[in-house]
Formats: sequence, structure tokens, C-alpha cells
Amino acid sequence: MNYTPKKILITGTAGFIGFHLVKLLSEQDVTITGLDNINGYYDTQLKIDRLSETGIDINDSSETIQSTKYKNYRFLKLDVTDTEKISKLFKEEKFDTVVHLAAQAGVRYSITNPEIYVHSNIIGFLNILECCKNNDVRHLIYASSSSVYGNNEKVPFSETDSVDFPVSMYAATKKSNELMAHTYNHVHKLPSTGLRFFTVYGPWGRPDMAPYLFTKSIMDEIPIKVFNNGDLYRDFTYIDDIVCGIQKVVLAGPNSQGYAVYNIGNNKPVHLLEFINVIEKFTGKTAVKKWLPMQPGDVYKTYADISALSEAVGYKPEIDIDEGIEKYVKWFKEYYK
Repeated sequence: MNYTPKKILITGTAGFIGFHLVKLLSEQDVTITGLDNINGYYDTQLKIDRLSETGIDINDSSETIQSTKYKNYRFLKLDVTDTEKISKLFKEEKFDTVVHLAAQAGVRYSITNPEIYVHSNIIGFLNILECCKNNDVRHLIYASSSSVYGNNEKVPFSETDSVDFPVSMYAATKKSNELMAHTYNHVHKLPSTGLRFFTVYGPWGRPDMAPYLFTKSIMDEIPIKVFNNGDLYRDFTYIDDIVCGIQKVVLAGPNSQGYAVYNIGNNKPVHLLEFINVIEKFTGKTAVKKWLPMQPGDVYKTYADISALSEAVGYKPEIDIDEGIEKYVKWFKEYYK
């Protein structure tokens, strides 16, 4: 089932992971089309600046904006829930590979705004599946999440573990995506690979995530919210390791069954207080901590068993928390001045 990808669609290229993936895949002999709706879930300026870094001027009035930095990359402002426009794009372009990263993110936000998650993550994903099916896409790669494991106590989390008890609406939509992809593979023979991301961080990261919230508060000397009194573990995975893993999956093509779901993480969970200590080290400041109880929808520990992905495509994370946070804090200081 392997093939050489030549024409790739990446959804969510104004987003954190999509932005970094464009930069990496632009080095390959492929044509890349990116899209994003640039919604206001967090500061749109960060999204516009990411696009600018990849040579996309959002003020260009063209329907399709050509990158001034990468000759093999162009961008459209488009929402995956726009059935008519998405269908037209697929029909015209005949992509062989689709990397679907566009989604409404955020665990806590999903508890108070569930309808947004159904619209973006379920209806949007259905549109992608239908378009892939109708246009002979050879391989769909899509973002799932470690949140599907819920409060599993057995660690590390393995793809064979039960994921039947999500504890947030966000997790429920990601679990739904895996089921939908499985159905399309079974009924329509659509080859797909789901990737369960584990706490991705790094330069250009989202401002609703712990690295940003902690770094900003520590720099500004205001208290940081430390949930569950700091007794949480996260499998923090540096962005370069994540996009290198996605690239390997893109180039390898679908597996022989035409359906797979893999963990993609660091395989080394970090205690939250240790994580804060590392940020303190590289900012040169001490955190003022506000101790708080566990939040609804949060899980105690995330920890990825990455053996399946390592065996399938040779995935091997290389950047530890010290190196990753040092790079993140350096970028943070430069970008936020």
C-alpha cells in the first residue's frame, strides 16, 4: 500500500503543529496546500505571525495565497465545516495525502462550550472523511489525543488499552474521530492513521497551554495556578519530535491493514513541579504558586507507550525537557519581548 506522496493537504496550518509541519515538509519534493479558518479561540495575531513565518501574507486578497518562502506551499483561509468549499477543493486538487490537524482544541474549554467541539471536531472531520472517500485519497493522517485514555491508571498508555471512558467533551470528540475513521476504512476502504498526541510544547506554542501560562506568569511575577497541588504528570513532547514523527508517517504511507492508531509522545512523563522548576531555571525567576484542586476534565498522569509507532516508522523522540524548555523560553522572550 506504500506510495510516494506528491500532493498533500494539511488542515490547521495557522495552528501550532500544522505550522511546524509545513516548515518540515516544505523540504520534501511535495506540493503542499494548507488551510485554516484562523478562529478566535486564542490570539489570532499568533496564528497570523505563524503564517507569516511560512511566507503567507494574510492580507493578500487572492483566494489561494502563494508562500513567498516555500515555492511548494500555498494557503487558503477555509473552514473544514464548509462542506461546499471543502468538496470543491478536494475535487479540483486530487490530493494523495491529507494530514488533518484542524480542530477545536482545549480540554477545559470543551466542558463549557461543547457545541463548538461537535461542530468543528465531528462535522468537520466527517467532511474530511467524505472528501477523502470521494476523491481517492491514498492516506488520511489525523490528530487524535492522549485525552482519549481518560483516567486510565495503567501506565504507560498503550493503544490496546480501553478508551471507552473519556472525561472531557474534547476527548469524546477525538475518540469519535477514531471510530469514524475505522468505519470509513471498513466500509469504504479509506486508509487512515490516527496519532494520539501527548502534551506537545515548544516555540510558537498555544497561549492556553501550561508552558505559556507558566512562563508568562513567572516572567511577570504573578501567581501561577498549580492544579492538584502540583501532583500531576504530563508526557511533555517537544514539537520537533512530533512533526518528525508525522513526517515519517506521511512518507511511510498507510499500514497493510489500511487502518492504524498510534501514540506519539515522549515516553518520559514529567512531574508538574519539576516542569515548573525547569522554567524557573531558564527564566531566572522563581514562580509564585497558587495551589488549586484538580480541575474537571483533567487527568492525573499521561504517559505514552510509543513502541508501536517506533516499530512502524522508526519514531524516536530525542529532545528532553531541559533542552525543550530552554528553546521555548528563548523563543518566548524574543517573540513577546
